Amino acid sequence: MNSIFAKRRDRLRERMATKGFDAVLISYAANRYYLSGFELHDVQCNESSGHLVIGADGRDYLITDPRYHEAASSCLPQENVIIYHGGCHAVLADVLRKLGVRIGLEMDVLSRNFVRMLSKKAPLLAFESCDGLTEDLRLFKDATEIEALGKSFALNHNMLHWLENELSPGLPEKAISWKIERYFRENGASELAFPSIVAIDQNAALPHAQPGDRIISESCLILVDVGCRVENYCSDQTRTYWIGKNPEASFSKTLALVREAQEAAIDIMRPGVAFADVYAKAYQVFEREGVASAFTHGLGHGVGLETHERPSLSPRSQGTLKPGMVVTVEPGLYFPTWGGCRWENTVLVEEDGVRIL
Repeated sequence: MNSIFAKRRDRLRERMATKGFDAVLISYAANRYYLSGFELHDVQCNESSGHLVIGADGRDYLITDPRYHEAASSCLPQENVIIYHGGCHAVLADVLRKLGVRIGLEMDVLSRNFVRMLSKKAPLLAFESCDGLTEDLRLFKDATEIEALGKSFALNHNMLHWLENELSPGLPEKAISWKIERYFRENGASELAFPSIVAIDQNAALPHAQPGDRIISESCLILVDVGCRVENYCSDQTRTYWIGKNPEASFSKTLALVREAQEAAIDIMRPGVAFADVYAKAYQVFEREGVASAFTHGLGHGVGLETHERPSLSPRSQGTLKPGMVVTVEPGLYFPTWGGCRWENTVLVEEDGVRIL
């Protein structure tokens, strides 16, 4: 497995060479894991589990504190693991000075104070942004990633199939959310990919509704947006159901439009198609029916080590679909007076089209 991470670091080195970097400091947890296999999560938003330094000359280092010594040593040779006590800035500066002068930093995730302290410890180094350098690699999933994603989505499909038989009058949103999490964890997931969205009736008009006390009635709609993490990779799917025998006409018409929009978008998805054109195809379905104003978010986003990553399917997105990309297709319509509908599948872009995961 470590050879996969080593190959990714070598691919990053090729990109570093085009930018003239002597080294890059990887501080973003998902990028750090992608390149080394070390710690996908940081403990707190203001507390790092460690940093990965990648040198243009082939030398790589994991810099962390004593809590992670053993974990880091399983990812890189012992001589490439450096343990700091207290602040990390002086240690990082010492390592970076050995590798050169032009240093790339992930400025988007580092605080101004962190950069200021590092600059103070290494005043002769030239720090520049390397944001997006690793994310450009993560756009394209390799065979190992696709296999893990397949397992994650298979579990998600199984859970949704099971859930349909669990939805009954009297259950509150919070109880349904717990049922979902428990199923995932008891059937192979390490954790949720994101907090489950469970929304009944008017709550479904909120695209990111939080489960509350509203209960399933004898006749109502329920929107469920869920994901799990298997082998460190996320899944993400949304379904909207009707509870009861006779769905309201507004619900049936809206759900049919949402599914038509999704089908229209997926039908044109293949390598070379612009992200914005995929969005436009779904939007046109809603525009034709005069409900486009109720489509209040983008059509999709990338899924991998994170639930939301590149690429994005929106009217402002730049770029085209390419083999190896994994992206959601999730049109939705939302009406505060009665609720909303969303239907989401995630697709893998292949050489001749896309495959639903």
